[in-house]
Amino acid sequence: MRLTIDDIELAFDDCGAGPALLLIHGFPLNRRMWQPQLQPLAEAGYRVIAPDLRGFGESDPSTPGFGLERFGDDLIALLDALRIDRATVAGMSMGGYILMDLLERYPRRVRAACFIATRSSADDEAGRDRRSAMAAEAERLGANPIIKIFAELLFAADSMHTRPELIAQVTSWMRGTAPGGLAGGLLAMRDRKDYTPLLPGFRQPALVLTGAEDRAATPGALELLTAGLPCCQSRIIEQAGHMLNMEKAEEFNAALRQFLKELPGQP
Repeated sequence: MRLTIDDIELAFDDCGAGPALLLIHGFPLNRRMWQPQLQPLAEAGYRVIAPDLRGFGESDPSTPGFGLERFGDDLIALLDALRIDRATVAGMSMGGYILMDLLERYPRRVRAACFIATRSSADDEAGRDRRSAMAAEAERLGANPIIKIFAELLFAADSMHTRPELIAQVTSWMRGTAPGGLAGGLLAMRDRKDYTPLLPGFRQPALVLTGAEDRAATPGALELLTAGLPCCQSRIIEQAGHMLNMEKAEEFNAALRQFLKELPGQP
């Protein structure tokens, strides 16, 4: 499905009926990363919304020069267009940064929050410099430099050896991302704030999910989130890396379903 949101068209999946669940993909991916979740969660009684962020997947290309707030505003506009007042929001990696922006600026719209393979801290100076350099390379050379870096970070070691079809699938998604989308995402992540001091103010029920072999989101990042969020539970999924929702889909889906089932009150 597609909807015009301000200056672009966003592509998205809309599956099932019931309390709304918004899934925000990571970088440099698209909504297809949620394929193992869409049908099982819809069958469990939820309306699952999975958009392609601007510049990614089948959404319109976008030029760099915007912050995470632009992604957040797009998603709120999408919920408005779909007449969804409140949703549980799950964000993976960069999607987790966008989730924190939503919690800060649109807290009433977020019923509950699921942080997946993400962290609350900002980049240090070296990290900011790396993102700037990668953004420049992406605009100049396209996706290949990004693939070289991220393909090695996304998966557990066992997956790299035993799931070549999964590696090829995710690599094809990265290769299909427009240079402007890659650069825009990198620069938006580079300029994000440190959300750690804000975590105690995020009062919604929260779930933190991470892979035991995640090389991008460290154990320290998990500890910051679980210590800072006041209404938080967490789960570490064994033999999974950054792409835990695809590498260990059954365990991931079971943890998310249990969290959703335990949410208090009505949506």
